[in-house]
Amino acid sequence: MSLRAAERRLRALYRRVDRQVAAAGPVCTRSGRCCDFARSGLTLFATALETDLVLAAHAPPAPERAGACPFQRHGLCTMRALRPLGCRVYFCDPRYLATAMSGIAESAQRALRQIHEEHGVPYRYAPFLELLARPRPAPA
Repeated sequence: MSLRAAERRLRALYRRVDRQVAAAGPVCTRSGRCCDFARSGLTLFATALETDLVLAAHAPPAPERAGACPFQRHGLCTMRALRPLGCRVYFCDPRYLATAMSGIAESAQRALRQIHEEHGVPYRYAPFLELLARPRPAPA
């Protein structure tokens, strides 16, 4: 298993997805509603690889509100550069939702699955908040 290589590929995938989303031009009002899972009814899914990349750089703080992403502070993301694919592709902009989001998201998920397979990283896809709370082995 080549975890570092998988993380490099994941970061490259993130850059590609960010370019695709930017080209689609969704509008973000920075309301923060999408990160308040309990109020919005949304569930952010991620892989353990994505979550571990976040946790290597940021310990999750206590959320401002129960059911909200712990990395959201005053409506803004504190780990924006490492946010999972679900965060990167989702915008509540109705035009984007109707035209570009599903294609970008599906292609990105296929590429993410391929990264796991090619690098021998076990694929675990679950709600992000669950993955943040799971026990992790101590570093060797």
